[in-house]
Amino acid sequence: MEIYEHRAGHSVNQHWLLSITVLVLIVFGTLAILQTIAIGLIPVFFGISFDELPGLLATTLDHPNSRMAFLFIQGLGGGLAFLLGGWLFIRLVDKKTLKIKKQFARTAPGKLWIILPLLFGFVLFNSLLVYLNMNVEFPEALSELEAMFREKEDQLMELTKFLTDFDSTAELLMGILVIGILAGVGEEYLFRGIIQPKLHNYTGNAHLGVWITAFIFSAIHFQFYGFLPRLMLGALFGYLYLYSGTLIYPMLAHILNNTFTLILVYLNKLSLIEFDMEDASNLYWEYVVLGLIVFLISWKKFLTFQKSETYGEVA
Repeated sequence: MEIYEHRAGHSVNQHWLLSITVLVLIVFGTLAILQTIAIGLIPVFFGISFDELPGLLATTLDHPNSRMAFLFIQGLGGGLAFLLGGWLFIRLVDKKTLKIKKQFARTAPGKLWIILPLLFGFVLFNSLLVYLNMNVEFPEALSELEAMFREKEDQLMELTKFLTDFDSTAELLMGILVIGILAGVGEEYLFRGIIQPKLHNYTGNAHLGVWITAFIFSAIHFQFYGFLPRLMLGALFGYLYLYSGTLIYPMLAHILNNTFTLILVYLNKLSLIEFDMEDASNLYWEYVVLGLIVFLISWKKFLTFQKSETYGEVA
């Protein structure tokens, strides 16, 4: 069960729409401030002048530090902003606590290994939704909408390729820090740590809390052609939190998912493997079936771990 409790001596109950609105304003305000700070530090840390910043932000600047600088902006004004914005909301507005010590007490380090086969199986099975979502065909009457979605998808793919086309191990490590660790921790803290239990409370249904949060999580990435697989990924993270009572599981799964993709991209660039993020032309049913089997076995084991775990009640 998720942990989202009033701090001792505080009891704040707000209308759900007002609460969510304030949360959005604080998070995006924090994001804007941190991105502005990050941009202001670019000339100092990366030797890129303010005159060159428009080119950097448009990912067209030819500078040896362009990728590192852009990742720096993404890290400070992305995952870290979600984490800080969420914390400010909990602390100053909702007067709640996630009881981090209790969450760590609910985590058995010797059982975290289950995330590896669970995530591996899920990713293989989720390739079915990747294929279906990427190959959606709109009716002729909606051709303009389809063209708009495709154009947006192409723009986001170009940005993704720019961020992940690492030229060195240092850039790969920076990418893992920003896209893997900071995004994994920050997004899970906000979506699963705050939004999911709030929606669980507002709707009175834990499953609605998981799926509505997963919908928001996927929609906020603004990628129609990646919406379904990301929706399912968000639901997986949500259920990991719901059934474990600790954010460590979804955070670890999120970090591993993003990091594994970055490593595959880098190994592809080194010509050690073949991996193309854009390729959704083929569907391998043997991988889908294998993934489903591995996932179901791993999920059953995960649930067994939770049933056998004795939670420490640490304040």
